[in-house]
Amino acid sequence: MKWFTAWRRRPWAGYAVVLAALAIIGVAYAGVSSSADRAQASDTKASAQDVAKGKELFNQACSSCHGANAEGTRTAPSLIGVGAASVDFQVGTGRMPAMNPGAQIPRKKPVFNEEQVRLLAAYVASLGGGPAVPSADQVDPKDGDSALGGKLFRANCAQCHNFAGSGGALTGGKYAPSLDKATPTQIYEAMITGPQAMPVFNDTTVTPAQKRAIIAYVTQTRDEPNPGGSGLGRVGPVAEGLVGWLVGIGFMVVAAMWLTARKPKKKTQND
Repeated sequence: MKWFTAWRRRPWAGYAVVLAALAIIGVAYAGVSSSADRAQASDTKASAQDVAKGKELFNQACSSCHGANAEGTRTAPSLIGVGAASVDFQVGTGRMPAMNPGAQIPRKKPVFNEEQVRLLAAYVASLGGGPAVPSADQVDPKDGDSALGGKLFRANCAQCHNFAGSGGALTGGKYAPSLDKATPTQIYEAMITGPQAMPVFNDTTVTPAQKRAIIAYVTQTRDEPNPGGSGLGRVGPVAEGLVGWLVGIGFMVVAAMWLTARKPKKKTQND
């Protein structure tokens, strides 16, 4: 080992060791990256097919309003940068395509199936930017804290959607829709995309864990019983007071009409 000790003491030995280490790291990285590139190439090929099919659907059903390249028109806004989550929400809830655009586009039966919605979302996402469709773990109500979600919902959402998610009226002919039919994925997508009059709640404003907590609260509220009888849509005390007032006044009016409609008893000679 004397030759090794003598070689190690030479001034250029350190540089040789560094070069050898860099060469080994380079070879290892090349092997790993080539495998990753092959996997990515197959994914890109599949994604390109989805994008092409999505573009065909877009040209058939969406381009008349949003433009041939989704650049937007006077009728509809640009879709460049809105992301896959926005498309999945709007098309998945049947709001798009909109037959009669107005102040508020209502939820209706979807025109496209789940596969077609995915293809449309892939095409719009390929145009650049925007949030992606959340994963199943991100929207799982079982992993959310419903108590925390209730606090967050009352602080950020109840002003428009009502404390139980029943919806409510807004200005300019708009309204906050009921959340009864919204899936956990759609609730999450609405928070990150801000459809129509709704603001965007990004991960800085409401973290992913807090979004999951809100989803847990909304889905749990749907199953809660109504101890007082009919829930009256759970739109709050105004509706309950209105029903009580109308029923009470109505009963009094009917009673008054019944009393005044009675014919007086004829007097006899004995009277």
